[in-house]
Amino acid sequence: MVTHTATCTAFEGVRRIASGRFKDVAVAVKRAHDRAGGEPILVFEDATSRPVEFDLRGSVDDVLARLAGHDADAVPGAATGVADGDHSQGQPTRGRGRPRLGVIAREVTLLPRHWEWLNGQPGGASVALRKLVEAARLVGSDNERVRRAREAADRFMTAIGGNLPDYEEATRALYANNRTRFERMTDGWPADIRAHARKLAAAAFCEAA
Repeated sequence: MVTHTATCTAFEGVRRIASGRFKDVAVAVKRAHDRAGGEPILVFEDATSRPVEFDLRGSVDDVLARLAGHDADAVPGAATGVADGDHSQGQPTRGRGRPRLGVIAREVTLLPRHWEWLNGQPGGASVALRKLVEAARLVGSDNERVRRAREAADRFMTAIGGNLPDYEEATRALYANNRTRFERMTDGWPADIRAHARKLAAAAFCEAA
């Protein structure tokens, strides 16, 4: 089943045959599939490296018609029916002046030394707490992006490169955040597989750094 994702990449054996929007990749996959004697074809979502399966029965137009029911190029949020800046009848319009922050007052229980430290920060306790929460959220978000990038790279490598030389060492380097060793362990891989694996892994190395 084709999921709602931005782009995907297709490989025929060790050679990348297409990368981009689902409908463009589907056409390339259909044509490669119909050639006699072709290598096995694998298609991966670019964001997650999860496998994609196109229904290749019939003509190219048939494939695209079925794919239209899983529109991977839809603009996020379009299903809401409200565009940016559009105000429905009865919706209040923001006036001039300082924007509302949506602040909610709730009880916070801390030790005296914690209150003493917070009250001594610029802006007082409330401002300091908000900054601490935002900093923690950013760290958590970064960690999550690293995790997703590593999983995507690992999933792709396992699916298409599990039998390649130094595969296990490359995987260890990926999870050890060792870019130099990862690239050294993938040097002997076919060019297209090597490039895609490094592209996926780069996000993990970049964020972790």
